[in-house]
Amino acid sequence: MTQTRLRQLCDRLISEAYNRLAQPRTFIEFTGIQDADALLNDIEGQPHAFVFGCIMDRQIPAKKAWLIPYELKRRLGFFDLPRLACLSPDEIEQTMLQPSPLHRYPKMMAKNLYFAIHRIQHEFKGTASGIWADRPSSATVVRRFLEFDGVGQKIATMAANILVRDYHVELSDYYSIDISVDVQVRRVFSRMGFVPENANADYIIYRARELNPEYPGIFDLVLWELGRTLCKARRPDCEQCPWAQLCAYTKRGIELENLAQ
Repeated sequence: MTQTRLRQLCDRLISEAYNRLAQPRTFIEFTGIQDADALLNDIEGQPHAFVFGCIMDRQIPAKKAWLIPYELKRRLGFFDLPRLACLSPDEIEQTMLQPSPLHRYPKMMAKNLYFAIHRIQHEFKGTASGIWADRPSSATVVRRFLEFDGVGQKIATMAANILVRDYHVELSDYYSIDISVDVQVRRVFSRMGFVPENANADYIIYRARELNPEYPGIFDLVLWELGRTLCKARRPDCEQCPWAQLCAYTKRGIELENLAQ
């Protein structure tokens, strides 16, 4: 794939992503369950629901992880942070376990949740919005998420990206919001020709930084949606793909067809 074609594809992806970023804020469907999503969308009133969802988003399907804050509220009968802070570690663990485990690792996640509640209570004056209030730098937001137990680089940058992209939280810059290397992003980025097929996560992160250093994570949503809908692992629907004309994967397929004729 020529560098000119690759640059054209990159510019179009960035333009599409920024166009989406400029759209008015809409209701985000994390789980597909109205009440659960309403809780997660209440970023002004109950921002800790979003933080808890981020912490839970590991080793289980994303929709199940994002449902946990709502299930906690339903089981406890309350969700305000001062009352949550009164719960003991054992009470939180039992809530995570009964009547059925909310997570693949309920005991570990109960500990992470307990420490998250108390970090928010003491470090951010009882409101999770303190993590991103007053236009901090993207590095500050990512670093603050990394301080929560169980949160690594991928979840921290994902959280910052959702705040900016979906909740329209304003930061002073976006340099430290990296691309989140999940299976969809990895496959599409590779097929388009930006990274080798066997590229590791670090390589993909630095490639995104190289392509758009002002906001590397801008690629996330477009690539993720494409991977979920058209650019699937098996039988990608290249004919319906709006990026096919510039895509290395489609170009290789056409060349192989021509050779077979």
